[in-house]
Amino acid sequence: MTSTTVCVVGLGYIGLPTAAILASNGVNVIGVDINERTVEAVNRGDVPFVEPDLATYVAGAVTQGTLRATTKPEPADAFIVAVPTPFTDGHKPDLSYIQAAAGAIAPHLSADALVILESTSPPQATQQMADWILAARPDLSLDGSEGRAVIHVAHCPERVLPGRVMIELVTNDRIVGGLTAAAAEHAKELYQVFCQGEILLTDAVTAEMAKLVENSYRDVNIAFANELSLISADLGIDVWELIRLANHHPRVNILQPGPGVGGHCIAVDPWFIVDAAPERARIIRAAREVNDAKPRHVIDEVLSFVRAKRPQRIAIMGLTFKPNIDDLRQSPSVEIATTLLADLDESVTQLVVVEPHIEHLPSGLETAKLTRRPEELNLEEFDLLVVLVAHSAFTEILRGEHAVPILDFAGTSKRRTEIVEA
Repeated sequence: MTSTTVCVVGLGYIGLPTAAILASNGVNVIGVDINERTVEAVNRGDVPFVEPDLATYVAGAVTQGTLRATTKPEPADAFIVAVPTPFTDGHKPDLSYIQAAAGAIAPHLSADALVILESTSPPQATQQMADWILAARPDLSLDGSEGRAVIHVAHCPERVLPGRVMIELVTNDRIVGGLTAAAAEHAKELYQVFCQGEILLTDAVTAEMAKLVENSYRDVNIAFANELSLISADLGIDVWELIRLANHHPRVNILQPGPGVGGHCIAVDPWFIVDAAPERARIIRAAREVNDAKPRHVIDEVLSFVRAKRPQRIAIMGLTFKPNIDDLRQSPSVEIATTLLADLDESVTQLVVVEPHIEHLPSGLETAKLTRRPEELNLEEFDLLVVLVAHSAFTEILRGEHAVPILDFAGTSKRRTEIVEA
């Protein structure tokens, strides 16, 4: 099957790059998003968020006429669903966006259509999406039973790094899991349009689990580093020096601790495994709990310093969930900054947020001051620096000699984090 027209549902951090790279390879792409401002931006050749090289791909594809955006799906040979998959307050997967997408594309499916779920999803979500589609279209089937027309449904999870999406979409290996072997083959054919990495075929539920396992593996290793940072603080040890020394062992590679774990994947995906196997996923659950608790430890340490030293002017360095991007999703730094702003007493007269990658402060931080040019800061005007993100823009200014105290939770400065007894 050759897909001459592809409808990409969801023009977010994964859907829009996927749409743009397909369109840049000569495929006619219809991008769909419920956000009219996103649709208008794409049709102008603009992008609604920062991702290196994405703007060039989008502008080029729109100019060539291979990419256009709309608010509702249209008939196509293939459909890629790239919508959010958050969890509820009880860490239960929320598949409502997938269900809505399934209902929206169902009327537009024809015989031999390909439907791919790219959204990171809990086990059996691809089958559930297919069930919703088939319930809306009883004339279709996955196997041609009773003479019904066949559609092909597969799961192909994204596995790209923010800041390198346009590179890794092309170079990374891809996992493609079909509800049938034929569906996997059809999906592979579509991804071969742009993917230079190896395309690995499996069943849909294994593909779903593979993505969850990849991020859970990272989460467990980050939790080990974060737990080490807590133990080191209690023992008066510089955790950065400890990890540096331990990593000289030829078979040890401990990650760096931080203020917590954020983003749309690592902070979310492990809970999908815990929900699927709550009695078995003990280490995965424990890692999530360690990482989810780290922001509270950071907050408590900063408040301990404030009570002891009574600083008047505080700078919080970084808000994004990782260095050198503009993504605030699930960011522990936002949680920390928002809580500190609410909990700091009247002795603090000024709270400045230093974040070069955003233009406006998020909800809860409106009364703080945003500074986007760290190189213009006079650090000696502050009584305390709280470093939450290791942006490259911070490296040089923080590694010099400063009189101002630094609480460094990102490993950016040469000085160890000051630890103040509560």
